[in-house]
Amino acid sequence: MARRPLVAANWKMNGLKASIAELEKIIAGARALATVDLVVCPPATLIAGFAAKAKGTPVAIGGQDCHAEAAGAYTGDISAEMLRDVGAVAVIVGHSERRRYHGETDATVRAKALAARRAGLLAIICIGETRAERDAGHTRDVLRTQLDGSLPDECESIAIAYEPVWAIGTGLTPTCDDVGNTHAFIRARLSSRFAETGRNTRILYGGSVKPGNAKDLLRVEDVDGALVGGASLNAEEFLAIAGVYRNR
Repeated sequence: MARRPLVAANWKMNGLKASIAELEKIIAGARALATVDLVVCPPATLIAGFAAKAKGTPVAIGGQDCHAEAAGAYTGDISAEMLRDVGAVAVIVGHSERRRYHGETDATVRAKALAARRAGLLAIICIGETRAERDAGHTRDVLRTQLDGSLPDECESIAIAYEPVWAIGTGLTPTCDDVGNTHAFIRARLSSRFAETGRNTRILYGGSVKPGNAKDLLRVEDVDGALVGGASLNAEEFLAIAGVYRNR
């Protein structure tokens, strides 16, 4: 059974209330993309407004992070239940910037993925290697460790986003062969651990995805969509990336 593509926008720490105009453009363009799931993950301050605007449209709204607990004395944090309450349907967990700047471990990411499932959200779980790890030939070891430590015991309501850390924001991109080999490795690990569920789990590519390289990258075997960073801030560019799946 073919996996339905997913293209998710990670706006990171960008966007103000006026940015809803960009969402409106995405919604307008999304009506011609019936074969792909689109998720926009804005900053937490915009989720409620974006969810209200996107209600009843082909575009879903997600969060960029969540706390593992449902509630408590965690100043500044947001729970998965809170995201769900304001209309989010997905959340990114374990992004390389969270792992790097906030010291998140695989165990932390796993707890957040479990929280997302508890709240009924799709967890987009990020994994990926640094330049030093890649150059040392440790890519598969790193991904194996992250997959084993970050994923829940059941592979439902999750998607995996492979984001080579060295490619994020650098303009560097792996070759299609590199991406294909890495995604095939991830697929094999998922299938071995979760059988049929793992074979149907969507694996997204994330790492300097742009309109210029999306056509090639998103047609690689076992690439089921993309996690798009900077390019997703522009509706035209984001829709051009998702448009790779038009009429498929």
